[in-house]
Amino acid sequence: MPREFLRFQRVERQLQRELAEVIQRDLRDPEVGFVTVSGVDVTKDLAVAKVFVSVLTTSDNENKAASVEALNHASNYIHGMVSKRMRMRMVPELRFFLDESIEQGIKMDALLRATDPSKDK
Repeated sequence: MPREFLRFQRVERQLQRELAEVIQRDLRDPEVGFVTVSGVDVTKDLAVAKVFVSVLTTSDNENKAASVEALNHASNYIHGMVSKRMRMRMVPELRFFLDESIEQGIKMDALLRATDPSKDK
């Protein structure tokens, strides 16, 4: 019977949970702001992890880019904190990227609601 999940998929799920907790509780950088980890993609050799974050702000994209830049700047610290929490010999290198899919979904939903006003009821 084959395995349900490959190892890199299990690492992705665990890494997403640990990163969310570390960023929320242990990271004290005011430049980061309110960040949510929306997804993690780990390479099959477990060397690099692309961490997709969504930044919740009411202002423009410059603040979002600054938050992602601050996360990339603090990636060594975050990597060290996550390494202590996970039982792995080698934790993947972390690279942070802005995930705009939530905002795009909200915009698409608003457009769909504008075309069919009967859906608002």
